[in-house]
Amino acid sequence: MANILIVDDEQEIRELAAFKLGRSGHTTHTEADGDAGLAAALELNPHLILLDWMMPRMTGIEVCMALRASSTFAGTPIILLTARAQESDVQRGFAAGVNDYVLKPFSPRELVARVEATLGRPPLVAL
Repeated sequence: MANILIVDDEQEIRELAAFKLGRSGHTTHTEADGDAGLAAALELNPHLILLDWMMPRMTGIEVCMALRASSTFAGTPIILLTARAQESDVQRGFAAGVNDYVLKPFSPRELVARVEATLGRPPLVAL
């Protein structure tokens, strides 16, 4: 299965996502802020990254844009996991390069399904 990086400043969210994805056969690594998440992504080169939007030090959007600027992560699937539900927020997330957008509160089953569907898609290719 996949190595997944979960970056969220809420411990309960990190633990729930890691538990459910682990039960589905994935290996997970968690970080509590955007800066640490970016460093972990560079070190671990995960198959997929779950990012919260609103975090200390770097937002999920900033992390996503930094990753997309690197050819190493151009095709790495990124799912934004956030409470920001405005249409403009969703558009901004996709414009930054996320592959999917999951709203909090979320169903753990839906999160696993979206992760698995995203991993099954062809990688995002920068145009």
